[in-house]
Amino acid sequence: MDSGEFSLPAPPVSGPSAVPSSLPVNQSYPSQARPVTAAIAPVPTPTSSGGGNPFGEQRGARSGGSGPVGNLRKRIGSAFAGLVALIAKFWAVIKGGLLLLPKAKLLLTLGTALVSVVLYSLVFGWWFAVGFVLLLFVHEMGHVIQLRREGIRATAPIFVPFLGAVVGMKQMPDDALAEARVGLAGPILGTAGAAVCFAIAEATDSSMLRALAYVGFLINLLNLVPLTPFDGGRAMAAMAPAMWFIGLGAMVFLLLVTHISFLLIFVLFGGYDTYRRWKLRKTGSPQQAAYYRVAPRARLLVGLVYVGLVVAAALGMLNSEVLHYAGHTFHIA
Repeated sequence: MDSGEFSLPAPPVSGPSAVPSSLPVNQSYPSQARPVTAAIAPVPTPTSSGGGNPFGEQRGARSGGSGPVGNLRKRIGSAFAGLVALIAKFWAVIKGGLLLLPKAKLLLTLGTALVSVVLYSLVFGWWFAVGFVLLLFVHEMGHVIQLRREGIRATAPIFVPFLGAVVGMKQMPDDALAEARVGLAGPILGTAGAAVCFAIAEATDSSMLRALAYVGFLINLLNLVPLTPFDGGRAMAAMAPAMWFIGLGAMVFLLLVTHISFLLIFVLFGGYDTYRRWKLRKTGSPQQAAYYRVAPRARLLVGLVYVGLVVAAALGMLNSEVLHYAGHTFHIA
């Protein structure tokens, strides 16, 4: 040997096995000899050229990394979050609109009233225009109050320049008697308002207030014409619906005599509504019969209130005549 070490030849192997099944009992190893231990070679870990894991799964696939699947999930999540935010903002706008709905009705009333005041002021002056719109408001509030007493929802008063004002009903009253109460409530409160205006005019000797009272009485008297859908026509629904045709004739007569063009609107609208309601009434259905069924005592009471309002409005006009105010004459020709 080149290293100069001393070595013993290996003992011959007996039998086919190269490793003895057991060692001799008294056999011992020299102190400098070390037992031979077999080292387990590490198993090489296969790696992909792209840096992936050994199972072929893309890195970061489970953690939502930058792979295609992760990017798709991020986009879907962002889109869903944006949609939820948009729905939340839209719902907030709807809730705000619902909360502002009563204010919108108030703004509609105030807006149409302001427009009416401006237009009326061009003819009668500012103070007269304001007082006239207030008298119209008092009249319409009579309808609103009675509608609420009847359990019927009503719209806010809407002013129509040179035509007056209107309050809409969400539904018809239960019967003709309730309709008469709603119809007469406007002239009752409106005539009272005109009477207050007349009393103040007498106390202060104001020509403007006297002229306002005259117009207030006139407006309420015109509304008592027995023609649907005027207040007088609603009263006639409980008294004598046939009076609608007399009211229509009276309106045509006023149009021909006074040549006031806006009366044509009342004739056309009143004529159509009279035809419609009369046709429904003549069907003879149980619903129509029940609607127009009014006790004689109630019919008499409606008649007394109606006649009393006509007399009060006519007398009010006679006593509040003004020969001259703002270039206009307020008296019965």
